[in-house]
Amino acid sequence: MDQAAVPPAHDVVEAGHETPATGMGVSNTKLAMWLILSSDCLFFGAFISAYLFYRGRPQPGPHPADVYNIPFTSVPSFILLMSSLTMVLALAAIMRGDYRRLRIWLLATALFGATFIGGQVFEFTEFYRQGFTLSKNLSGSTFFVLTGLHGAHVTIGLILLAMANIRAFRGHFDSGSHRGVEVPGIYWHFVDIMWIVVNISSVSPMKTWAPCSPVSP
Repeated sequence: MDQAAVPPAHDVVEAGHETPATGMGVSNTKLAMWLILSSDCLFFGAFISAYLFYRGRPQPGPHPADVYNIPFTSVPSFILLMSSLTMVLALAAIMRGDYRRLRIWLLATALFGATFIGGQVFEFTEFYRQGFTLSKNLSGSTFFVLTGLHGAHVTIGLILLAMANIRAFRGHFDSGSHRGVEVPGIYWHFVDIMWIVVNISSVSPMKTWAPCSPVSP
């Protein structure tokens, strides 16, 4: 056989292994995820800008500063950030071919994410009980939309993690084929980093919401 007809070794796709599918050395799946996250950055940027733009406007109470419980919020926030570590450990485990630790760390990541969502639901419920609602004032509208948008992204991340967990327990991954872990991991790290930005934006300037001045007769 003519040697020219034999493809180079790096172009050969071994059974169960994955190779980059684009000229940039990045798979189509990863490239699509990066494009989605790039558009999400613009999406979050628009809502954060709106929140910061309206923060100094006079508003009738209650305001975020009146209901926000920073010590409580810090706990689920810390748990969510630690889930990035467990996601890294899950990817490192499958790259070593350690299926047991892959399943453990993927489950831990999903559990941490679900705990964060549970904490956010409880917090929103408390806000509503104290009169701070989506339709109460402009601060409530921008606050709930911004934090709720992030919560929706975390929920999507949990769905991706659930799919990765199912595939992990079915043995679909190995040390050379783990894109189904890596791509959800990219999304999950984005969600964690974005929460830092959203939390800082929604907490640090919350005392600048000005009370609504009474209208003189």
